[in-house]
Amino acid sequence: MTTGSTGSTFPKWQLALLIGAPVAIGLSYLYWRKSGDQGEGSDKVTKKKLADIKDKTISLDGDSSEAAKQPDAKPLTGRDLALKHKNNGNAHFRAGKYDLAISEYDAAIEHCPMDEANDRSTYYQNRAAAYEQLQNWAAVIKDCTNAIECNPSYTKALVRRAKAYEQQKDLTKALEDITAACIVDQFQSKTTLVMADRMLRELGQQHGKEAMKNKKEIYPSKQFIDSYFSSFTNDPVKKLVVASSEPKGFIKAKMLFDKGDYENIVAACTEEIESSESESEYKLEALVLRGTMYNLIACYDEAKQDLDAVIELETADKRLRSNALIKRASLAMQTQPETPGSCFEYFARAETIDSTNGDIYHHRGQVYILSERMNDAIADFERAYGLCPTSGIIATHLCYAKYCQAVQNKDENGVERMKKRFNELLEEYADCVECYSILAQVLTEQQNFAEADSCFARALKVDPNQAQIYVHRGVLQLQWKGDFDEGVKLIRKAIEMDSKCELAYETLGTIEVQRGNLPEAVKLFEHAIELARTEMTLVHLYSLKDAAEAQMSVAKNMGLSISNIQPNF
Repeated sequence: MTTGSTGSTFPKWQLALLIGAPVAIGLSYLYWRKSGDQGEGSDKVTKKKLADIKDKTISLDGDSSEAAKQPDAKPLTGRDLALKHKNNGNAHFRAGKYDLAISEYDAAIEHCPMDEANDRSTYYQNRAAAYEQLQNWAAVIKDCTNAIECNPSYTKALVRRAKAYEQQKDLTKALEDITAACIVDQFQSKTTLVMADRMLRELGQQHGKEAMKNKKEIYPSKQFIDSYFSSFTNDPVKKLVVASSEPKGFIKAKMLFDKGDYENIVAACTEEIESSESESEYKLEALVLRGTMYNLIACYDEAKQDLDAVIELETADKRLRSNALIKRASLAMQTQPETPGSCFEYFARAETIDSTNGDIYHHRGQVYILSERMNDAIADFERAYGLCPTSGIIATHLCYAKYCQAVQNKDENGVERMKKRFNELLEEYADCVECYSILAQVLTEQQNFAEADSCFARALKVDPNQAQIYVHRGVLQLQWKGDFDEGVKLIRKAIEMDSKCELAYETLGTIEVQRGNLPEAVKLFEHAIELARTEMTLVHLYSLKDAAEAQMSVAKNMGLSISNIQPNF
């Protein structure tokens, strides 16, 4: 588990939509400019035109004033007769007589001249509204489609068709329609933004679940696994010293572990576990190590089975059992984030078995931070630090928790004290990359960009292979200077250092969305999806990808190009 601030008050699944907003606004501008060019040669969207467009999106407005002026004795034909039927239909609709309303809208469409495209779009949309009340979703979609063909800027028809597609569980088409509505409204309508957010989340959850079922085993990079194990101060397997003239089974697995050859560990542990009881000296250690590796490659059922086998064996060494329980707590948080209770139950069991294991309090403290329970986080980190006073990572997380508490309480003096404490920690633990990285994130939140950049640079001097720090430093260049070239250069450097750095692909994809290069963004999100390890992460990444694909589809349908639209932070 890791901590850190997202730097945003928005849920992660909203990032694609919000970051795409400047691009989409550009799209809508180009669309209206194109429409204007077909008129009197004007290349601007005037307030009057925008007002006209807005008026055309209104449905069920009541009786037309034009129709009301017609003398009763004069037979109505053409557009006037169509308006009369529309008004009758509106009256029936308001009375809840939807079948009668549909009959009147049928007549309005029949009598409306073909060259009155805006009128016809209104009649189709009104009839779709009546079909919506009857939950005839196929008819709603058909009529909204006709309305949009008559008036491509018809927001209400786009929104209504999106709802109908959502009812039919066609979330991809629903998202495309609501994205088009957002573009037409220039992202000013809270209603369409909320709908788009919901559809992105629903579609992301659908794709995430499907992807998790078919997830292929993929090992994270050596840097990632090294970082994971560095978060354990008292890992009994990591500390175990073994020697043998015939390396096999767990002995072989431990030798591979010590060399960082992680991909062959599972097979070696399996050899130990499947050997006869008389030959297996390290079966429990093999179960813990194999369960840990299964967790890291997202084989969660297998990981649970191995770790539970050790947890439930009361005669097992308490250090192994508490370590297994910490990892089960982590698994519960990864696979069941909506029910954190089970996560804390595993931590409580670990504490009962081995209360002197500082890793329990360190890892639980991080979960408390994620849950914004700062008092509990501070109490756990203080206990962990008391048990492991030489750990720079624990000291850093304690300082960060106190900083977060000061921010929550709007305690400016407390914030300054913790910033001072961070600098003290840098002197005390000069080789602790985590300390530099977290302080840099704190400084970024405080908009002290130059100092934050210096911290990231110092972290990379300590460990030049930290790919995620290159990513964070790259993002800082965008926040600080709006320097896309330098930001992208640093993030691509992260990929050079670690070709399996999921965060780098995701961040680059987000930047490409901002730059209007949606095809490249989709490719980058797909790379990140291949590397994702949890369903929660997959949901987030698919939301980003789905949003980009929806904008691509809308741009194509509107006949627009977004390749030259400049970013607008």
